[in-house]
Amino acid sequence: MQKITILIHCKDQKGIIAAVTAFIAKVEGNITYIDQHVDVEQNVFFMRLECEFTNPKITIESLKEEFDKTLAADFNMSWDLYNQEQKPKMALFVSKYDHCLFDILGRYSAGELNVEIPVIISNHNDLRSIAERFDIPFHCVPFTKDNKEEGEAKQIELLKRYQINFIVLARYMQIITPNLIKLYENKIINIHHSFLPAFPGAKPYHSAFKRGVKIIGATSHYVTEELDEGPIIEQDIARVSHIHSVEDFIMKGRDLERIVLARAIKLHAERKTMVYSNKTVVFS
Repeated sequence: MQKITILIHCKDQKGIIAAVTAFIAKVEGNITYIDQHVDVEQNVFFMRLECEFTNPKITIESLKEEFDKTLAADFNMSWDLYNQEQKPKMALFVSKYDHCLFDILGRYSAGELNVEIPVIISNHNDLRSIAERFDIPFHCVPFTKDNKEEGEAKQIELLKRYQINFIVLARYMQIITPNLIKLYENKIINIHHSFLPAFPGAKPYHSAFKRGVKIIGATSHYVTEELDEGPIIEQDIARVSHIHSVEDFIMKGRDLERIVLARAIKLHAERKTMVYSNKTVVFS
């Protein structure tokens, strides 16, 4: 049995759902999940399907070819078709903070994330021992304002070598270069606190504490050239009050970062996100 996921978006028009479901029936498939959304303001239709195929004569390649020359052409669709059995390969970028890295690797080891992690890339050697503990190759690629081109070239070489499908910045404290962003458009996931832009800088929790905020949060998003302004995948918050210390703020913030980043990874790996006009459609 083959299990596939199909993602579609196009101009909203009559008959899309009927045509898609009829196509799946025609090629002897069974739809196990279907959901759709219409952006009324922009008149754009989004759809996600999960299907099963038991006929051994039906291949991924033949499905793609048939879908492209019939449905996609008729409705001028942008679409992707994925084999659910093929786990996407995820690279982790880290610096010195270890809380997100430990959480991701723990979930990975427990089988909670439908991914492969072939490599961890860092601009420091501090977290090498964690990678070794989980038996994952670790590469230190120094990255400063003086060696950006060299660092970028090495990062891209490693990503190609390990055939990486998407990247997760698990508290990687460097700005991703435009060339890398173009190479992995809507495939680089970042996590940060949600105090931006009110409390920027190296110590946002201290600034927020002094201001007496009542809510702290975390945001996971796709990386674009506009720093921290990419399409948002997942967010969450925790309430705080005058009884909490700066240390409480940091602890709660890091807990949120772990949870929100893990959710974003899971959504992306399971092909449940679609990016359009710098925002996301996230299917359940």
